[in-house]
Amino acid sequence: MTSAPALTPVPPIRIDFSPEDRAWITERISEVLANGRLTLGAYGEDFEKRFAAMTGAKHAVAVSSGTSSLEIMLRVADVRDKDVLVPANTFIATASAVIAAGGRPVLMDTDGATLSTTAAEIERRITPKTVGVMIVHIAGFVTDEMPAIVDLLKRKGLWLMEDAAHAHASTLNGKHAGTFGWAGSFSFYPTKVMTSAEGGMIITDDDHLASEARIYRDQGKASFLQNSHIRMGSNWRMSEPHAIIGLRHLHNLPAMIAARRRIAARYDVALTGPNNGVRPLLPPKGCAANYYKYVVMLPEGCDRAALKAWLRDTHGVQCSGEVYEFPLHRHPVLTHLDPGDLRGAEIACNRQMCLPIFASMTDDEADRVIAALTSARTAGRV
Repeated sequence: MTSAPALTPVPPIRIDFSPEDRAWITERISEVLANGRLTLGAYGEDFEKRFAAMTGAKHAVAVSSGTSSLEIMLRVADVRDKDVLVPANTFIATASAVIAAGGRPVLMDTDGATLSTTAAEIERRITPKTVGVMIVHIAGFVTDEMPAIVDLLKRKGLWLMEDAAHAHASTLNGKHAGTFGWAGSFSFYPTKVMTSAEGGMIITDDDHLASEARIYRDQGKASFLQNSHIRMGSNWRMSEPHAIIGLRHLHNLPAMIAARRRIAARYDVALTGPNNGVRPLLPPKGCAANYYKYVVMLPEGCDRAALKAWLRDTHGVQCSGEVYEFPLHRHPVLTHLDPGDLRGAEIACNRQMCLPIFASMTDDEADRVIAALTSARTAGRV
């Protein structure tokens, strides 16, 4: 008796570079290998200009990672011995960058509608030493609380930074993520909607911040050709090969986001409504999300790890990592940040799950995910 052929897995993500993309990238990397300008060159400058133009920001500064972009912004803001409000539901870099820059993260609770936070929660957490707030656009959703948050911080005299690592080209009422406050940070890690293999970007309309960021990223030197160090910076430069890869994905970004939105719309139709077992997290009114992640909320008591294992082993559906599995105060190195009342973050992290989504995903692959979730409901798994 022959066994049934194994299912081709539906991966959680797929990083896409077409043959044409690879040829374009290879030709330009060969060029910089020949001319020897491997960092802080013409391709990095072009990447900065094009990214700034895409977001509508005055300046863009390319750096080595999303984490370094956060730390540079915080160093320019001089957060030493000051409090910075940070969501409890975020990647550790949002908080660790504050600590590395000499500040103290103060955790905020999570809004269950968008996995972000609210103006009311920010106001509740402000301390006498608060100098600013970091908002994170989880899964590529820009919360509709942003106008209220901006107004509140203006009244309080506090700055706003946006960790937009998930939110390339996401908008709220036509305004790009990263442009609501003093500065925005992006990551180009390989899992992101667009990648440069490794890298990050700072965007801002502030001339001083842009100038300082360029100093900090290059070991704090006064200029590229002057070996005089005027800031305590680090090696936070973006190489030319990374910038070339980023340029190609930036060129492809509108089409890649359109493809993600098509898959998300297919999920929405199939999963929205009663008795579906899971509840999709839908963008707020006015938000055009890039769908870095497609998040569903599981019913109370559902064993997420067991469900993901069952989907993988039974249907070949591999769900991606959560955003996030644990709130910050549950990580052993950050337990000291726990203020004791982060119930929203606990619920959000415990009950959300991310379905496969990527630009080259086919309708058949999306339908397999939907069918697997239907089967899970029938089997009492969700």
